[in-house]
Amino acid sequence: MKDRPNESQAINAKRQTNKAHIAVLLTNLFFSANYILVKLISPKPVGPFAINLARVGISLGLFWIVWAFGNTPLRIAKKDWGRFILCGVTGIAANQMLFIKGLTLTSTIHAALLTLISPIVVMLAALWVLKERFTINKAAGLSLGIGGAVFLILQREASAHSSDYLLGDALIVLNAISYAIYFILVKPLMERYSALHVIRWIFTIGFFMMLPFCWSQTMEVSWSSLTWQQVAALVFISTAGTFLAYYFNAYGIAKLGASITGSYIYTQPVFVSTIAVFVLGEVITWQKIAAALLIFAGVYLVNIKKQDSALESS
Repeated sequence: MKDRPNESQAINAKRQTNKAHIAVLLTNLFFSANYILVKLISPKPVGPFAINLARVGISLGLFWIVWAFGNTPLRIAKKDWGRFILCGVTGIAANQMLFIKGLTLTSTIHAALLTLISPIVVMLAALWVLKERFTINKAAGLSLGIGGAVFLILQREASAHSSDYLLGDALIVLNAISYAIYFILVKPLMERYSALHVIRWIFTIGFFMMLPFCWSQTMEVSWSSLTWQQVAALVFISTAGTFLAYYFNAYGIAKLGASITGSYIYTQPVFVSTIAVFVLGEVITWQKIAAALLIFAGVYLVNIKKQDSALESS
């Protein structure tokens, strides 16, 4: 009889973990759909910065509505405001503007593969900030990952959906760096506040930072002339692709940790490539496959650092 409460707690913990894994998988599926839907409506008839302001603004409203029906505390410790502001910059303002603008210039498959360098950026940050040891595996992973990214960028894209692939690829790389920094910064906040509380304030800060850069392009859009398909795409990008994706991702970081949650990013190239081939007519070439293998290998070597540490300490 004494074991039953423990068994019940274990079952409940298992359910919570499973829910978190499902949420993070859906997050990356929604993010992947964004790649395709953005291509269908931007840069025409909706400019990339207009998409950014719409998706962040709509999501922000939804986060505040959800909070209004909950019991999430409003107070934020003074020491945490600086971190909240940095998360608003790296996770929303810079991240969103770089991603959407870069995506409108390059191919979806390029963008999805280049996003995978985020774990490598996290490793570099750990080496610099946490003074982790620079092992052979990390050196090899860094070389392979960067080599794969450079090889991919050097491949010219002849596609109706990529007007300036080189600039687009560069912006996607900067977006991946920004998102990796956000992942590092947001983890301590998730440990002290609820996921909704954190993500609501991060979106609020990010929205007002984006406003001066996105307002003029937003006003240029002829919203009344959009077709219902274009409106539906924008609604999905704003709700499932932003509101639910960020909420589920924050939930995953809180329940599973940043490392496990971040590892789900590897599913995005699979989702994106599959959809892009059928919807946008993009082609999977041997160069893209080779670049993908190099990047995946690099990320794998970077992520076995924990095993290295365990062996070194034993």
